[in-house]
Amino acid sequence: MAGKYFEDFEVGARFKHTPGRTVTEMDNVLFCALTMNDQPLHINEDFAARTEFGKRIVNGIYTMGLVVGLTISDLSEGTIIANLGYDRVVHPNPVFHGDTIYAESEVLDKRESKSRPDCGIVRLKHTGRKQDGTVVVELERTTLFLKRTKEGEIG
Repeated sequence: MAGKYFEDFEVGARFKHTPGRTVTEMDNVLFCALTMNDQPLHINEDFAARTEFGKRIVNGIYTMGLVVGLTISDLSEGTIIANLGYDRVVHPNPVFHGDTIYAESEVLDKRESKSRPDCGIVRLKHTGRKQDGTVVVELERTTLFLKRTKEGEIG
């Protein structure tokens, strides 16, 4: 497992996740279809051309999911039990087809789980940026991570 255990997280630690991922038109159209989101700003080029953006923008929930996904191999692959919640989600700038998204994470706080002695709760801030450094999404994510046992194995 490549993910971190509860004990591995230090408050204030920061991570830059690589590689990034370039968002395609198919990503956006498929995500909108799967989630039954028919917002013309995402799927109608003619409509979107007449907006302040001048073209279709990528669904914000897709962008959020992509940024969380980009963190998995570094932080939580095989060591997370649950995502407990998402807070303070903001999309300050749009994503367009062809943009490459990169993710960064910061450990905001951590505490022992009161109900699961084999786990701990970690609150993370994730930031997604375009290839030019423009922030496209920020969010806080509260997670339940496994602890190591005394023998160093999964709890």
